[in-house]
Amino acid sequence: MSAPERIVRDGFWIAGELRGTPTGTASVGSMYVERLSPDTTTRPHPVVLVHGGGGQATDYLGTPDGRPGWAQQLVGEGFTVYVVDRPGHGRSPHDPAVFGPTITALTAERFLSIFAPEAYATTHTQWPVGRTLDDPGVQQVTASFGPMLADWAVMHAVEQQRLAALLDRIGPAIVFCHSAGGPAGYLAADARPELVEALVAIETVGPPFASHPTGNVLSWGLACAPLTYDPPAADAAELRLVSEEVPGGPPRTLQAEPARRLAHLAQVPIAVVTSPNSPFRSFDDHLLAFLRQAGCQADAVRLEDHGVLGNGHGMMFELNNGEALQVILDWLGKRVQ
Repeated sequence: MSAPERIVRDGFWIAGELRGTPTGTASVGSMYVERLSPDTTTRPHPVVLVHGGGGQATDYLGTPDGRPGWAQQLVGEGFTVYVVDRPGHGRSPHDPAVFGPTITALTAERFLSIFAPEAYATTHTQWPVGRTLDDPGVQQVTASFGPMLADWAVMHAVEQQRLAALLDRIGPAIVFCHSAGGPAGYLAADARPELVEALVAIETVGPPFASHPTGNVLSWGLACAPLTYDPPAADAAELRLVSEEVPGGPPRTLQAEPARRLAHLAQVPIAVVTSPNSPFRSFDDHLLAFLRQAGCQADAVRLEDHGVLGNGHGMMFELNNGEALQVILDWLGKRVQ
């Protein structure tokens, strides 16, 4: 899979709310969207790509060693692609005095422990660059890192609003979300289930209801901001939780029966995509169990089950990123008409 010779590129803003400051009015939490299109679009639905962590849209626009990213490859497959910089990331500005205090999103050491852990060094064969802080390829990736909002409940709510507005503008779309961008994808589908043809959840932050090292808690299961449950829950504390033992692994948190349904997410086909050489793999079954208990159409898409081997958390920029993407396209071919 490769990029087409010609790509039409432009961009626009999903504007933030206007807020007064001591010096005037500012737009808060705006989101930049880059659009990439082929000369002739042959796919009926565009793809929205939501990045993770403290990264930015560049995670999908190229690889650390200079190859085409998923955005270009999807255009080569006939899709129009919208790549977003989540509010406060990349080209989407963040003024802490207006938008709120920040925390360091990802240090270089933390990046390597997630994307290129030494524990998988012999089997993680698709990692495209080195595994040390002074490696030029590692420096290419970590140079893009920036801060994120300290309060994830606010961050997730803003991301939901901006992605919902994007979907209102472009119409029905397929949404990809990765890592710490996972909550944004779930929340966008929750807000606009009729406009999300499928949700591709790639190694998303978790497991459900987890506490994050930043001090934030996924109190609504998949996010720190509210999701739509049936029967309704006005507060996350109303969700009745139980801990379930898992043979050979850590216990998982589920709802006590009878479980509330995720009324809107249950309308959207969801692919839970994971790689074998990633710490996120340790809880993909927890996520699947939670989604299915809540009535969702959630499929396990494990790369090695499709003959794609050697990948880790950053499959979108690893050596075989085209093969990894093809597994997702094959799933979409079965789930999206």
